[in-house]
Amino acid sequence: MDKKRTLKIVGKNIQRVRKERGYTQETFSELMKVSWSYVAKIEMGVLNLSLGKLVELANYLDTDIGEFLKN
Repeated sequence: MDKKRTLKIVGKNIQRVRKERGYTQETFSELMKVSWSYVAKIEMGVLNLSLGKLVELANYLDTDIGEFLKN
């Protein structure tokens, strides 16, 4: 499994779930108390997120962390 590819998959899945929940990057970033550019970097697969941050994102999006790992 390639690291860059995995980060992109996770990012796209986070974006998909965010959109399914009706959040824009801006509204989601406000909820998380981070900048919208941070959310954008997550969704582009630029940031290597910790397991704790993935759990936090899953909680904000009311989903299971497994949703982020689907290929």
